[in-house]
Amino acid sequence: MITQTARKIPIFALTITMLAMGSACSSNAVSKPDQRLNREPVPIAQHQNTGERAAEIALSQVGVPYRYGGSTASGFDCSGLVQYSYQRAGKNVPRTTGQLWSSTSTIQRNELQAGDLLFFSFEGKMSHVGMYVGGGRFVHAPSSGKQVSVAKLGSSFYSAAFVRAGRPE
Repeated sequence: MITQTARKIPIFALTITMLAMGSACSSNAVSKPDQRLNREPVPIAQHQNTGERAAEIALSQVGVPYRYGGSTASGFDCSGLVQYSYQRAGKNVPRTTGQLWSSTSTIQRNELQAGDLLFFSFEGKMSHVGMYVGGGRFVHAPSSGKQVSVAKLGSSFYSAAFVRAGRPE
């Protein structure tokens, strides 16, 4: 009796192991490449507008290092990320934060859509821009030593620094 039970345990363990391996190999998470490693824009659905496409392209750059004056996938500053993303989405926008400010139509915070630009003032000077991606979040190239990242507009830091939102014309 003990011998038969002892033989069943390894067979049962082998069966469980095989089932677990089979389900893990068919998982989408295993077969999907990491989008952050591929700096090319992710595929865009045809029904998206230019702002949504630009936001999706900007999100694909999360992890790229900050670089003052940078506007390529090797490094971005805040306005360089915006210009790069909009150009890849098919729309030319100005290069600097000040020029972006001047070329956008002011919109209310409750009207934000993906691709809208968010302008921030630090130390009394409007000096930073990010791109709204939805859900109260935005993507931006924050500062030296950091990387392109996603932040919450409602955080105390960014909420206090927020000046206005604008939509590229």
